[in-house]
Amino acid sequence: MRLTTRGRYAVTALLDLALQTRQQDGAVSLSDIAKRQSISISYLEQLFSKLRKRGLVTSIRGASGGYYLAKPLDEIDVMSIISAVDESVNAMQCEGRGDCQGGTMCLTHDLWCALSNHIEQYLKNITLAQLLDMENVQSISERQHLPTIGKDITTITLSNSEANPA
Repeated sequence: MRLTTRGRYAVTALLDLALQTRQQDGAVSLSDIAKRQSISISYLEQLFSKLRKRGLVTSIRGASGGYYLAKPLDEIDVMSIISAVDESVNAMQCEGRGDCQGGTMCLTHDLWCALSNHIEQYLKNITLAQLLDMENVQSISERQHLPTIGKDITTITLSNSEANPA
């Protein structure tokens, strides 16, 4: 099984959207998601077009435009996001057709079929709400909002006692 960047980026982008929605009022722009997650904006536009068609996000045009989640966090599961961007979690070489070995089924077909089913069920049972509660998500989100050295310089003003210690 190989989950391509399309599926991973779609999940990452929607998790970012969920985080931003929780922290601010208003739509979230794709350019902001692109900056935080280091994903090409043109690639995000393609993904969000598919996500919008599947009813996972809605968009608003204009100066204060951007994207919103179209459903509550606990109603958007990871498998729905992956499927929305035409991605699969199929571990079978034959993609389920049963023609894995010269047109016939191979010895391990049932193993890979069962694995594919387990992965799909696992991802169907994980929602964006659950991802938000995972241990590292909040700390990583906070780190992504910090200015990077060389791009944003924050001025620190010291009081006289701090600047000239005795």
